[in-house]
Amino acid sequence: MFRPCIDLRNGKVVQIVGGTLTDSGIDTVTRFESSQHPRWYADLYRRDALTGGHVIALGPGNEAAALDALSAWPGGLQYGGGVTADNAENWLEAGASKIIVTSWLFQNARLDFNRLEELVRRIGRERLVLDLSCRRRDDRFWIVTDRWQTFTDVSVDADSCRHLAQFCSEFLIHAADVEGLCRGIDGKLVRILAEGCPLPTTYAGGAKSIKDLHTVQQIGSGRIHLTIGSALDIFGGSGVRYADCVAFNQQQQRLGYT
Repeated sequence: MFRPCIDLRNGKVVQIVGGTLTDSGIDTVTRFESSQHPRWYADLYRRDALTGGHVIALGPGNEAAALDALSAWPGGLQYGGGVTADNAENWLEAGASKIIVTSWLFQNARLDFNRLEELVRRIGRERLVLDLSCRRRDDRFWIVTDRWQTFTDVSVDADSCRHLAQFCSEFLIHAADVEGLCRGIDGKLVRILAEGCPLPTTYAGGAKSIKDLHTVQQIGSGRIHLTIGSALDIFGGSGVRYADCVAFNQQQQRLGYT
């Protein structure tokens, strides 16, 4: 299924090249910056019943924009970006259906299970999405944090997915090496997710045509979903029509997929 997104940077809806994202923003390559408010996108997704989408704050300065999107569709969008155990409940109260967490769970590039367990105690695993966004190194995929710049010691494979599935209800995985490039999905990573992830999983990164949506649906047998960003016409792209993604979801729903 197609899963929509609202990526925020400096309070604007954007599409970036994922591997260039830094704290300073000096080297960040922005492919698109929208003139529309975040709620315009949330209203659009709500109108077309596109559930399971997410709002991601790419750095500071995005709180008002995120709240704008969440308030337009209470309970309709997940939220990620700077989430900790101390503020997770606030984002849920602000309208997020679930919260998405990565960097806060890691200290010195190592997963802190005490933090993970604390977060689950506070909000429950059913409202937690673990972001396993990753990059390639030595032909394996490793979770990356801190704007996708810091490699952790956790690889994305069947063992780690099964273990982490005890603590959350979904996974979100950005393939940071191909994010925003519109050169096609990382098929190897999608297959790893399809074979190893026991939970609903959304993959994002590199999609360039509607064929990628069909490919992910086929490889994942309906369990792996696809977010399309830079290639989408509502984000200034020319490779994929938003209307075609909506039609794809409607067709899949008639076939019994959700």
